[in-house]
Amino acid sequence: MSDEQSANNRTTPSPAPVAAPAAMPAPAAGNGKRKRLLLALTAAVVVAGLAYGGYWGAYARYFESTDDAYVAGNVVQVTPLTSGTVVAISADDTQLVTAGQPLIQLDRADSQVALEQAEAQLAQAVREVRTLFVNNGSLAATVAVREADVARAREDVRRREAIAGSGAVSNEELAHARATLQAAQAALLAAREQLASNRALTDQTSVEKHPNVQRAAANVRAAYLNFARSQLPAPVTGYVAKRSVQVGQRVNAGTPLMAVVPLDQVWVDANFKEVQIAHMRIGQPVTLHADVYGSGVEYHGKVAGFSAGTGSAFSLLPAQNATGNWIKVVQRLPVRIALDPQELRDHPLRVGLSMNVTVDVHDEGGAAMANASNTVNPALSTAVYDKVGHDADALIARIIAVNNGARGAAAASQAGARPALDKQA
Repeated sequence: MSDEQSANNRTTPSPAPVAAPAAMPAPAAGNGKRKRLLLALTAAVVVAGLAYGGYWGAYARYFESTDDAYVAGNVVQVTPLTSGTVVAISADDTQLVTAGQPLIQLDRADSQVALEQAEAQLAQAVREVRTLFVNNGSLAATVAVREADVARAREDVRRREAIAGSGAVSNEELAHARATLQAAQAALLAAREQLASNRALTDQTSVEKHPNVQRAAANVRAAYLNFARSQLPAPVTGYVAKRSVQVGQRVNAGTPLMAVVPLDQVWVDANFKEVQIAHMRIGQPVTLHADVYGSGVEYHGKVAGFSAGTGSAFSLLPAQNATGNWIKVVQRLPVRIALDPQELRDHPLRVGLSMNVTVDVHDEGGAAMANASNTVNPALSTAVYDKVGHDADALIARIIAVNNGARGAAAASQAGARPALDKQA
């Protein structure tokens, strides 16, 4: 650069700095609107909180709800009491059966032979006992004959002793008369012993109640039960489920073959958290909804009882909390809910379906634990097996009556024919 250019650069003035523009003032109207919105939102939250607090305090705190609830029921197993081969199956899954209806038939050839043998032994025992009673009369007549012989022999001895001094009777003849008397007395003693022995077998009893007859009758009863149990009836009225048996299968006593579920006797097991059951009592009203029907169908029930322990306590592998590492987990207690039978008939439920349960805990006057006086669920029982015992008794009575002579003819006619079950194939 030249000296002239350097001088010009030094003499040229620099431009003046430009002033920054003044800041625009915030609009006062915008700030006021935002504050009003925040105040309105805060007021709405406070009002909603107060409203919910009032709703909870006046209503919601008296209800406990859970969706961890499922339909439960009695799954009645059909199991044979004897071993055998399955020859017929009369019911299948989903089928409705009534109590006493035959479900499974086992082969009964062997049991029928055993029953016939027992019947023959009972008939023989009755006839033998009848002979004992008849022998009482025969032996009593024998005793009377022996007593007459003794009397005659004693009279012969007396007459001979009276004339023995005159020489009309020899000593030998007198000795023979005395020997005859002794023989007659011995025969009388033997006859009396035989009568006493026979009476010991028949005293204070009858043909029907005689021990020999009762023992044979017990054998008939056992054989008949074994024969009748080759046919498996439905224990209760319900729907067949879990059928696993097939025709031709060899089954053992106690093997589950199928199940019958009475759907008119189901209930709900609702698993409430332990913090929800403090105010629950037996008898409190319950409203329920099933997922299968939706919210349009409402069930009504009552609290029937509480489980004796939580689900984890009765699990296959219960928790071991006495360890160094421990995390508290809220437990659930199963609560049994009894349902309205009419509502069950109108809208049937199946075992295992999901339910939504709400318990009204307003009334806490009920019991916290079940006792004998307030048990809601009735005992489940069946009487289908009683008929087998009655039929066995009828068969025994008929056999005894038939083999008890003319005295049992009327009883045999009243007993009727052999029970139909005996001759079924």
